[in-house]
Amino acid sequence: MTYRIYPSADQEAIMLDWLETCRRLYNRCLRDLKTWLNGQKCPIDRCSLKQEYIVPADLPFPSYLEQKRRLTQWKKENLWFKAVHSQVTQDVVKRMHNTWEAFKKRGFGFPRFKKYGQFRSFLFPQFKDNPLTGYQIKLPKIGSVLIELHRPIPEGFVIKQVRVLSRARGTKWYVVITVQSNVEIPNPLPKGRGLGVDIGLENFLTTSDNFAVKPSKFFRDLQSKLKSLQRKVSRKKKRSKNWEKAQIKVAKLHHKIANSRKNFHFQVAHQLCDQGDMIFVEDIDFRVSAKGFLGKSMLDGGFGQFRTILKWVCWKRDKFFAQVDHKYSSQICPNCGTHTGKKPLSQRQHICPECNYQTTRDHAAAEVLLQRGLGSVQEVRMDVAERKLPSNGDLSGSVCDWLDKCRSRNTQE
Repeated sequence: MTYRIYPSADQEAIMLDWLETCRRLYNRCLRDLKTWLNGQKCPIDRCSLKQEYIVPADLPFPSYLEQKRRLTQWKKENLWFKAVHSQVTQDVVKRMHNTWEAFKKRGFGFPRFKKYGQFRSFLFPQFKDNPLTGYQIKLPKIGSVLIELHRPIPEGFVIKQVRVLSRARGTKWYVVITVQSNVEIPNPLPKGRGLGVDIGLENFLTTSDNFAVKPSKFFRDLQSKLKSLQRKVSRKKKRSKNWEKAQIKVAKLHHKIANSRKNFHFQVAHQLCDQGDMIFVEDIDFRVSAKGFLGKSMLDGGFGQFRTILKWVCWKRDKFFAQVDHKYSSQICPNCGTHTGKKPLSQRQHICPECNYQTTRDHAAAEVLLQRGLGSVQEVRMDVAERKLPSNGDLSGSVCDWLDKCRSRNTQE
């Protein structure tokens, strides 16, 4: 859960110093890792033609435990590291090694050095007591900070971690509170009325019920203002006070655009949950589309973020959410299943040559997605019925009704 906090001037200065210290510690850990790796590249029987890294032969690999052990010595040499909370610095080391492990797993994206201002958060991994007291949150070594507790922590939940976030170049601060409880919530099961959702540019989305949402162009509406502010930044002397003030104005405008887009996504997600019980969206990779000639419009829509938000809202409101295959969804007639062929982007109408079914292109694609989603759900239901069919005659009605009974029984237990 994310909350807005309002630190004092002294507290804000401390948190900004901590962010810079964490950035330096992250870069030092990464530098030791890269030095050790480069020192192992040269064969033992010859010298490198470009450069040579002289490292001791018995130097151990700078793993997480090894660098965590060295952190104690680094704090003696650098008082900046000692000023930060000990668990925060340990988490920075862990954060760098998590990035390294993720790189080894996927095979690309080697960790990079963090530039000034790129380290925007630090984490308090554990708390002995509840840090929330009224409308303040107590952070170690920082003190009590005013918090806008717009939603109280539910009863029975314990605060485990608190991450402090900096936004708009340190002018807006947030905390992400992680809570824990011994409560198991079952995932929503397929039931009720289905809804296919096709995402596009002419309309932000079109459902299988022919409900369309017009796109809200947050970035394009403020693009001229953003261009003016960026032009002012380019005319200032770099790293000067006026340059920093101009940068803050640009960051605040970007922050406003991001918040407006996110609020729009939440509103649309709740509208869809009001209309259906099962929501099916296409599994397209929007990162590929964002690299084309429509990249600005794709990024302004934020379709990937919307799909993530929609999935979370569906889980919260007990609605079934699933992604279905998007291939040829705009080339198949939803009425008769005929493959009508590839259509250019300028053709916005679907006209089937076989059954003469006519509708908009996005509506037809949404209907195809709904059919595919219902087909996949039916396969799951049949598989569950074959393997877990009760033998005592407790099954009444359809398989969907039996699944609903099982879910309600698990919730009561």
